Amino acid sequence: MLKRVFFLFLMATVSVSLLACGGKKDEDTLLEKEGTSKPATGTAAAPAAAPAAAPATGGATVTGKVNFDGTAPAMAAIKMDADAFCKSEHKEPVYEQEVVVNPNKTLQWVLVYVKEGVAGSYPAPAEAVVLDQHGCQYRPHIFGIQAGQPLKILNSDGTLHNIHALPKKNQEFNIGQPFKGMETVKKFESTELPVRFKCDVHKWMNSYAGVLTHPFFAVSGADGSFTIDGVPPGTYTVEVWHEKFGTKEMSVTVAEKATAEANFSYAAQ
Repeated sequence: MLKRVFFLFLMATVSVSLLACGGKKDEDTLLEKEGTSKPATGTAAAPAAAPAAAPATGGATVTGKVNFDGTAPAMAAIKMDADAFCKSEHKEPVYEQEVVVNPNKTLQWVLVYVKEGVAGSYPAPAEAVVLDQHGCQYRPHIFGIQAGQPLKILNSDGTLHNIHALPKKNQEFNIGQPFKGMETVKKFESTELPVRFKCDVHKWMNSYAGVLTHPFFAVSGADGSFTIDGVPPGTYTVEVWHEKFGTKEMSVTVAEKATAEANFSYAAQ
């Protein structure tokens, strides 16, 4: 009698174990079908990812002018007769912007940027840089942008424009904007200088961008001056780029909350 009771108890235990194993297998199968993984048990938690490097900060400023030596070349007038809209937008002659010598013998449209010496991480701003097509001209003619920062291309004209970007490292694009108010957003993911833009409809339209990993850049204005703010203290190589005259560079040292001056000069060719 005792042997029979023990045998029945043993069989019941085996049945319960088999049912438990079958239940676990069914549960795992259901989780797999739902695309969910069960949390691991009996293992140490994975270490937290290292935080991203904080952007470097600084209160120094680099400022200066881009001077021009020699006789300013004559600027050619742009003929817009082929597009009635373009012609109607200008009562006065419009000139090419390749070489713009200001009245004080300085150059406009020169990109100035820190070429070497920048340390730290500078995430791309969420705010877009705007490249406008207004009066059948690109505005601005020269600009800087960070890699990964949005570039909003806007058509403010009541005529067709075709924006053709011609990078060598980044992805080329060629888009049409036939209507006023159209916008297209693009990004450049790699550093590159220069990136040329042209309009395949209006051959005189050109613009250039410098794509950088940091925000330390500027463009010389109508008095030839530029200012780069927020530079951390240190020694840097600052370079200027002009679409006709090329590049020049110099070493610049800035102290915390101080201003360093960097003046460049191009000569007539």
